[in-house]
Amino acid sequence: MSYFRGLFRWPAAGLCPWPASLSLFLLLLGLPGVPAEARALGFDEALRTALAANPELAAVARGRGIAAGERRQAALLPNPSLSWETEDTRRERSTTTLALTQPLELGGKRGARVAVAERGEAIAEMELEVRRNTLRAEVLEAFQAALQAQERLRLGEESAALARRALRAAEARVRAGKSAPLEATRAQVQLTEVELELQRARIDRDQAYRALAGLMGEAEPGFAEVAGNAELPAPPQAAQLLRRLEQTAELRLALLQVDQREAAIQLARAERVPNLDVTLGSQYDHEARERVNLVGLSMPLPLFDRNQGRLLAEARRADQARDLRNATELRLRRETQQALDLWGTAQHEAQTLRDSLLPAARQALDAATRGFEMGKFGFLEVLDAQRTLLAARDRYLQALARLAEARARTERIFGDLALR
Repeated sequence: MSYFRGLFRWPAAGLCPWPASLSLFLLLLGLPGVPAEARALGFDEALRTALAANPELAAVARGRGIAAGERRQAALLPNPSLSWETEDTRRERSTTTLALTQPLELGGKRGARVAVAERGEAIAEMELEVRRNTLRAEVLEAFQAALQAQERLRLGEESAALARRALRAAEARVRAGKSAPLEATRAQVQLTEVELELQRARIDRDQAYRALAGLMGEAEPGFAEVAGNAELPAPPQAAQLLRRLEQTAELRLALLQVDQREAAIQLARAERVPNLDVTLGSQYDHEARERVNLVGLSMPLPLFDRNQGRLLAEARRADQARDLRNATELRLRRETQQALDLWGTAQHEAQTLRDSLLPAARQALDAATRGFEMGKFGFLEVLDAQRTLLAARDRYLQALARLAEARARTERIFGDLALR
């Protein structure tokens, strides 16, 4: 997904140093032609790569296996214990006892443990969905930042070409005696400023490429450019999105955390019931040469520790989870409204700049440049028109950046909005 193709002219030259005929010639000879990394990257490909290779997403995905292990452990029965003891170390007078003791969990402890672990599995799955939405938003922002840095560089190159054209015209007029040398000096100063800005634009583009590649799990960019178009999607209706708030991953995660805390309360209640230990054994008296079977039952008396402290703590944790769920809903409502307001403002500003201000500023610069070459205007008029165009382009790119930020903030909450 991107925003520039169709509005700006994408230069064919400069994207690859290999002419088409030379690449075809090398291909026929069996030699490598265009480098594999010299390719354009689309948003869909960037997102697929990030979802498959992003290390942070992979780390969050491990949580499902962890939760599955905890669920398996919670369902296991307690192990029996085997004991052996002897009375009197003299063999002919000793009494040997061999016993097996099996704890029996009462009060539904095992089922309560499993219920808590099952909520943990659901939470791990929902945390993965939240992270996927976050990664999608991050890729969207990084992709748009790369597009804007790429376009800023292209505009910088165009501005440098205009500044060189103005310098040549000023020098020609000075040589012809039609202008003072100050005009050429001003043109040279302007060219120097534009070239410095062009260098900064190259650095910003490279940094934006690396940031996008990092989200894709790559140390260095494996692409030569990012490809996009000039779509300016209108924001969705606020009421429509807010009706979907209950289905957002973050709010469902908060609800699952409430359920888990309530299940933990049931587990704490179940643990108030003591376990019953059943013992079966055999005792052999060497002196009497007689074997006796043993059966025993034992249970702790809950006189002092009735798990009341943990039950209180779990009840307060459940209250805390409910408060956090309510806070999450309020935050998501606020962030949704803020993102949609920013989206609408940026979309309107970008559309106005694209359709009205940018064409007018471009025409004004062309007219001022032609007039300067013909001797009708001074260089100050050209410089003023050029700065007006550069300022309008910069405002347009900033509006696109705000639009991308607003859309990313919205999709971080709701996931893919499927806007095309």
